[in-house]
Amino acid sequence: MGGGLGLTFDLGLAGLAIGSAAALSGVGLVVTHRATGVLNLAQGAQAMATAYLLRELVVVRHWPLALAAAFCLLLAAPAFGVLLDLAVFRPLQRRGAGPAETMVASIGVFVLLIGAAVLIWGTAPYGDAPALVPGTPLAHPFGHVLRLDTVLQLGAVLALAAAVGLVGRYTRFGLRLRAVVDNRGLAQLSGVDADRISSAGWAFGSFAAGLVGVLLAPSLLLDPYGLPLLVMETMAVAVAARLRSLPVAVATGLALGVAQSELLRLRPAGQLLPLAQALQANLFVVALLVAALLPWARGTDDTGLALGPGRAGDRRGAAVVRTVCAVLVLLPLGFRADDLRHALLVPALALVLLSIVVVTGYGGQISLGQAGYAGLGALGTALLMSGKVPGLPPMAAPAALLLAVAVTVPLGLLTGWPAIRRRGLALALVTFAVGTALSRLVFNQPYATTGLLVARDGLPRGDRGFYAVELLLLAAGLLLVRNLHRGSLGRALAAMRDQQAGASAAGVDVPRLKLLVFMAGAGLAALGGGLMALGGQAFDPTAFDPVQGLLWFATVVVAGADSAVGAVLAAALLVGLDAGTAAGISAVVVGALATAIGRLPGGLAGVAARWGSRTRPVAVRLTPLGQRVRGRLRDRDGAGGRGLDRDRDRAVGRAR
Repeated sequence: MGGGLGLTFDLGLAGLAIGSAAALSGVGLVVTHRATGVLNLAQGAQAMATAYLLRELVVVRHWPLALAAAFCLLLAAPAFGVLLDLAVFRPLQRRGAGPAETMVASIGVFVLLIGAAVLIWGTAPYGDAPALVPGTPLAHPFGHVLRLDTVLQLGAVLALAAAVGLVGRYTRFGLRLRAVVDNRGLAQLSGVDADRISSAGWAFGSFAAGLVGVLLAPSLLLDPYGLPLLVMETMAVAVAARLRSLPVAVATGLALGVAQSELLRLRPAGQLLPLAQALQANLFVVALLVAALLPWARGTDDTGLALGPGRAGDRRGAAVVRTVCAVLVLLPLGFRADDLRHALLVPALALVLLSIVVVTGYGGQISLGQAGYAGLGALGTALLMSGKVPGLPPMAAPAALLLAVAVTVPLGLLTGWPAIRRRGLALALVTFAVGTALSRLVFNQPYATTGLLVARDGLPRGDRGFYAVELLLLAAGLLLVRNLHRGSLGRALAAMRDQQAGASAAGVDVPRLKLLVFMAGAGLAALGGGLMALGGQAFDPTAFDPVQGLLWFATVVVAGADSAVGAVLAAALLVGLDAGTAAGISAVVVGALATAIGRLPGGLAGVAARWGSRTRPVAVRLTPLGQRVRGRLRDRDGAGGRGLDRDRDRAVGRAR
């Protein structure tokens, strides 16, 4: 350590830049939530899309920077916010959708924008994003360099926060905004146009997101995944402000930015250095986890997942869906070698998606961090096979996989224990923070992933034989999920999902059930993650990125949150779209369907089951056998009806 007060001051000035962007992100989230009641999880993707649009106009189409910035920030970004309100969130609000549906819709927007960016601009990072303000030295107070962009960013944050505060306190619009926040229905009865208030909130939030994106992009490599995740990490600022206080949001963002910069001075010796560097680079992730775990962040709502019934339809419709699923997973056994290699991911990913079905569809607990448990299964398998666990020799693949799953199951308490006192949005934030922390602090760190060797020792080395093993493990996972959904345990889980307070009053041990579903989900996700590593014969940390976790969650909800067969179909859909079309197509499809989740009760599995149930009346009406059956039923009903009429007449006569 060292450097004195001068170094501390210089690092603090440098930290104000990232702190200002984080504070601005928090202000946008707070204003949007106060005006609409929605925590905009898509803000990171909106920031990324605006940054890409500005680069496209300036670098590719050679617009003047001032004109392009005005178009992107003052027209395109607010217009997109209003479009989101009109097309996605206002229909949900009008039909009384719960927090879960609005959150899924915002995740759908997030996934849709990322997929569209991949389709349009690809995944290669760009290092030429234009800067709104040059980083030239402005002054040298006391011998320290002060950059122009830092001063303007800080001034913009303070000015916007002050303007929002003044408008909210002293103007007629602010009075109406407070009325809508306190009681939307009563405000509408008083003549307040709540829809206009919501549109204004979405427009401002989208503008703030776009400004964050164009401010951060020049200091980063612009890609469809990094910037959205970075902006989502700054959600810690809004959570610390309880989604209400603008001064707290600004102060928290600036403090975290300065603290992250000051941690550069922390240089411990030995093996603690990589951990200190990881903490410094991911301070906002740690802050998000801490803020989400604070006592006042606990969710008090007892609403269920409320994503619509997933069991609509009769057994015939369900049998059709199961038949299609079986054909899809067995079909790759006849593929050529190259095509089969892509299909190896389907059973492994299906197990990960099954873990979301168990936690979210059966247990009613929103979990956005299952990718973290899948990564633990993959990393644990790789570490055990590579002999990097102290005291244990290198293991064959089956033993390493089973031991990695066994170790990951109790780690499900990382999200299961907080779930005892949290639900809904509060729990979603905790699970997302846990998954992000695992990705940033473990999977992407060289001290945990260097020198890993993954082979199929003890398993069939050929892809066809390994795929057959995957199918057997998938069948075991489906059997486990089926047993969880049947009998007294299934009824208890359904009661907890639909009405937690009522389930507790009826004698259901809700805390124990929550721990059970999270531990079972962790085990299934770890098994799928380990198979993903064995299928690719390598540990790939990007496969378990938190953005992937959001995509997987949205896919399960779209497929049918409580449908195990739907999870398998969803895995086949994701892998098939990515392998057979352009990259990003699967995210666009899933995102578009997730934004329309309010119109898909039960997801695609529910739609398919209801469609299958309608095929039987058509067959009865059109086939000769069906016509004879209908005739006999009509005759029977007619005779029964005449008999009922006679009984009714006799009863009336006796009464007279």
